[in-house]
Amino acid sequence: MAETTALNAVHRSAGAKLVDFAGWEMPLHYGSQIEEHHAVRRAAGMFDVSHMRVVEILGAGACDFLRHAAANDVAKLDAPGRALYSCLLNARGGVVDDLIAYLIADDAYRLVVNAATAGKDIAWLGELAMRRPLDVAIVPRPDLALIAVQGPAARELAWAAIRGLEAATAGLRRFQGAFFRDWFVARTGYTGEDGFELMLPASLAERTWQLLAAAGVRPCGLGARDTLRLEAGMALYGQEMDETTTPLEAGLAWTVDTTTDRDFAGRAALAPPQRSLVGLVALDQGVLRAHQAVRTAHGDGFTTSGSFAPTLNRSIALARVPAAVAAGDTVEVEVRGKRLRARVAPPPFVRDGRSLIDRYLIDPFLQ
Repeated sequence: MAETTALNAVHRSAGAKLVDFAGWEMPLHYGSQIEEHHAVRRAAGMFDVSHMRVVEILGAGACDFLRHAAANDVAKLDAPGRALYSCLLNARGGVVDDLIAYLIADDAYRLVVNAATAGKDIAWLGELAMRRPLDVAIVPRPDLALIAVQGPAARELAWAAIRGLEAATAGLRRFQGAFFRDWFVARTGYTGEDGFELMLPASLAERTWQLLAAAGVRPCGLGARDTLRLEAGMALYGQEMDETTTPLEAGLAWTVDTTTDRDFAGRAALAPPQRSLVGLVALDQGVLRAHQAVRTAHGDGFTTSGSFAPTLNRSIALARVPAAVAAGDTVEVEVRGKRLRARVAPPPFVRDGRSLIDRYLIDPFLQ
């Protein structure tokens, strides 16, 4: 039987279409995935992301432990509230999971990991902790709910809905967080828009959701979250990356910090990649989907994610292709027995509601 979040009853009463996602019963949409997508790009939407797991790393050895466990270097977090995106790697350099790490106090970090991999992540962290005799505790926080409020009006509407929130968070820069009462509020997200991710006691989730809705924040489901993150060029675990794929092959080289001689898990196995992750913009009619063959002048590849992009009114995809493929190249994607032309364009495709692909749609022979 699927697990449920603290907001499950709210989703049901709102008539959400519920689906199984990584063992959790979650809302796919509340009637119109397209309208929910546009609400986030144009104003504000909110997502129940309480299926994601919060794990705290505590103790005098927490920093040293995470410097070994994570491919990015948590030593960059020089003040409480600072956030860092990273991957956990296995001994072969494959991605165990991607996560966000927050420094929340001296010797205390908060990780947000994926729902489908949470158990595996905690087990891997525990194994790494056993190998290194450090003063560190790994503490899951199932008592917390997570609500993401995203869009150009997200912060203002959240401030209007929740008394005292503005004073605590108005000074936050992107990728920073702060405590507000017993909440932790971060200016982060998975949509390519500004906004907040609220980590709060699960007992307060339903009332908070209702206050946000009353202030004009639209409830949104996983369907819109996926098209938004794809437009933003953000990787999804299990599609762009997994335990057989290194971050260098998944468009995540920027999350691997090798500027020091830090001995992090998986570092020794990383090698120059033969494949790279690129963005594709369809030039012909048709919808690009995951697991479609991509034919290039340098060899074959495949799409990892694909969808119609509501903001762009055309189909886009992420694809793993030979490393020699470059931005501006034209490739062919096999869709239902036909080959559709697509232009290689570096993600993100959309940032803060604005298209970034226009110059890649011009025929190179006409320039």
